Amino acid sequence: MRKSGAITPLFRVLNRIFEEVSMSKVVEVVEQLASPVVEGLGLELVDIEYVKEGKNWFLRVYIDKENGVDIEECGLVSERLGEKLDEADPIPHNYFLEVSSPGAERPLKKARDFERAVGRTVLVKTYEPLDGEKTFQGKLIAFHNGCLTLECKVKTKKIEKEIPYDKVANARLAVEF
Repeated sequence: MRKSGAITPLFRVLNRIFEEVSMSKVVEVVEQLASPVVEGLGLELVDIEYVKEGKNWFLRVYIDKENGVDIEECGLVSERLGEKLDEADPIPHNYFLEVSSPGAERPLKKARDFERAVGRTVLVKTYEPLDGEKTFQGKLIAFHNGCLTLECKVKTKKIEKEIPYDKVANARLAVEF
């Protein structure tokens, strides 16, 4: 016979797995709804986050265009996407919809993002250490054949560091001061 207390940790693990699957499914459905809305306005869908913070759920949609987006464009996407979300109703509980620019330190997720970032300073974190390091910052000098080439400073010397795209855990533009 098991103690009922032993079930609680298992329940928490299973609940967390279910929550993660549900969250990724919501993001997938929202991406299908948001893409035509955003692209129809000549904008780019950069990222979607569906997260719980405290007691509240947030659906964050990040949009951009070449010279940045303004508050009117964010409002228009929010209004049109909100209508689509109300029709499809993919989220079973209350949430806050936020539409905004990804900011100056925009995440780089797709190959196209890296291609456009060539010549800019980026911060890259890898899944596993490469030559003993997992974090690299420098000028992205090339993105070719599934490999990023960064010009990094090591002490007083500049070196070129090649990072396979499939080893990138996350990356973003980096603002230098």
